[in-house]
Amino acid sequence: MRISSNFDSGSIAIRDIDAVAGVANLRLRQDQVSDPTVDIRQWFHFRLQGDFRGRRAVSLRIAACGDSTFPGGWKDYRAVASYDREHWFRVPTTFDGDTLTIAHTPERDSIYYAYFEPYSWERHLALLGRAESSARARVLDLGSTLDGRDMNLVRISADDARPASPPKHCWIIARQHPGETMAEWLCEGMIERLLDTQDPVARRLLSAAQFHIVPNMNPDGSVRGNLRVNAAGANLNREWVSPSQDRSPEVHAVRAELQRTGCDFFLDVHGDEVIPYVFTAGCEMLPSVTDAQRAEQQRYLAALLAASPEFQTSHGYPAGKYSEDSLKLASKWVGHTFGCVSLTLELPFKDNANQPDAGTGWSSARSKQFGRDTLDSVAALLRV
Repeated sequence: MRISSNFDSGSIAIRDIDAVAGVANLRLRQDQVSDPTVDIRQWFHFRLQGDFRGRRAVSLRIAACGDSTFPGGWKDYRAVASYDREHWFRVPTTFDGDTLTIAHTPERDSIYYAYFEPYSWERHLALLGRAESSARARVLDLGSTLDGRDMNLVRISADDARPASPPKHCWIIARQHPGETMAEWLCEGMIERLLDTQDPVARRLLSAAQFHIVPNMNPDGSVRGNLRVNAAGANLNREWVSPSQDRSPEVHAVRAELQRTGCDFFLDVHGDEVIPYVFTAGCEMLPSVTDAQRAEQQRYLAALLAASPEFQTSHGYPAGKYSEDSLKLASKWVGHTFGCVSLTLELPFKDNANQPDAGTGWSSARSKQFGRDTLDSVAALLRV
């Protein structure tokens, strides 16, 4: 019985393995950063190999999860697993306040377990390639990360490159926190629909707006297997007031392009470890927000409720949660700077308690579908 994690987004620490008993004692690994003061532990993604074929149950015990970054995330949580890294399913998982135990009988000799369905760097590059092949899209180079990876933006316009003059500018960014992979799955669904020449909503939207989509704001953290930060240890969603090339080049590059184009609608997509619902956090608490902005935000939320039964407004963050450093957050900085509807969208790591699915919980497929459905609410907001 062997466990490994030396691959894209892999992360786990091995204490000991009892192959005879089928028990592995593990620990969460810290986010891999250059700053030794950063201690973030939550994401895991590893491969198990052995002589299984449905004959042997295994017990994978991840200790000290009670001291992880988001311990509330383990209540009612189930890990995901896959044999082929394409089709993922939930497996029996328990938490006793300290140890997270995955108890499972693999049907094959090789299986992957993860905190949520990974979104690999190779899939990211393939998504950019598919977008580039469309007459509607351009993939723009915004610069490099600290590890030398590309920062790319997908710009989607009308087929004839002549949207309304001047066009509305809709910005969507994802994975500021790299382990929140459901955010890039959402972007994949959104991009696919916008590029579908047979989709009437996409055609109407692109007749009035350009879409600027950054599917992965944190490439280095994604490949390193980090949950929350980039290679320097920066939480990118606290860098929007004064990003730097040395600490947060990702935000520095995206913010510069956003300032160049302007913004009429902004969505920053995340995943929440604890709350089992799809919800948003807006800008209504900012002193600079006008009554007109608040009314437009409420109109958008009503449209999103109509667009998808996955969304709800009863559960989420209290309005003042980030009051002390609110403008450091992407959606708050954008709402303050551009006076537009600007929201943080949170998807669950666990399941959507309003729409539970015992087999998959919240999943890549549901994230993609919600990305597609979100475009209906944007169309309603823009009145197209």
